[in-house]
Amino acid sequence: MNIERFDNRFKKFSKSIYFNHSLKKLNWFNIGGDANIYFKPDNLHDLIEFLKICKSEEKIFVIGAGSNVLFKDDIFKGAVIKLSKNFSRISLLNENTIIAGSGVLDKSLSEFAAENNLGGFEFLSCIPGTIGGGIRMNSGCFGREFKDILISVQAINRLGEVLTIPSKDIIFGYRSCNLAKDLIFLSASFKGNKDKRDKIEQEVKKLKAKKEKAQPTRIKTGGSTFKNPIEQTNRKVWEIIKESVPNKTQFGDAIISDKHANFFINKNNASYKDMKKLIEFVKENVKNKTGIKLDLEIVLVE
Repeated sequence: MNIERFDNRFKKFSKSIYFNHSLKKLNWFNIGGDANIYFKPDNLHDLIEFLKICKSEEKIFVIGAGSNVLFKDDIFKGAVIKLSKNFSRISLLNENTIIAGSGVLDKSLSEFAAENNLGGFEFLSCIPGTIGGGIRMNSGCFGREFKDILISVQAINRLGEVLTIPSKDIIFGYRSCNLAKDLIFLSASFKGNKDKRDKIEQEVKKLKAKKEKAQPTRIKTGGSTFKNPIEQTNRKVWEIIKESVPNKTQFGDAIISDKHANFFINKNNASYKDMKKLIEFVKENVKNKTGIKLDLEIVLVE
């Protein structure tokens, strides 16, 4: 990369900043164009400096594992930030408390908890994301959510100020929280309960088997496309989609999984437009047939 031909403001980050960088390989859908700027801060100091250089109105998107995002095929006119491995550290604060960087994979936190005889984290073994994304959308499955184990989160705002926010001050909803959208999560502390390791591992094994049976794996998908419409009905969204949308519905290479109707798949080389058409088609058909308005669980980055 020839840094000279790009914005001189970012010269100091020459080893961790990329321009016109492809986003395709950064997300599970394997869809997307290029980002004007792709930044992998090596440490907190670099992240603070970067945010101070960027104007507050400049668009920034933070990506974790990329398991629930859909990027446009056009240029992302802003900066995509992916925290480096230095934000993926994990340790015990005391016998019941774990500190984890926001880049830690959910399944890694579950494994670390089991190794230290801490229960309550088993459900994380089935969530394909990172701690940061899990907090942002209050991820959950099998009756447990992030809010059930979170003690506090450390974050940084667009001014480069580091904040510590107790869980009691956060309003969590179904796949949502009220924290400001422009906060970048750095780390979090979690509470567990002492338990026997073999019991914890058995529970993880049971949950993974349940997931494997119900959901498609090892494919290009963003996971659950829509939230369950819990305020409108007790029914699961996959059931509603299956009854409302014709079998084998497809736009380009964007298709609905045969195994789980709420999982949309990039069969080969689907575009953003293909996937967006499929999403809108399903929303419209469900609305017309049932009167239910579906809300997205995946994040559209436009």
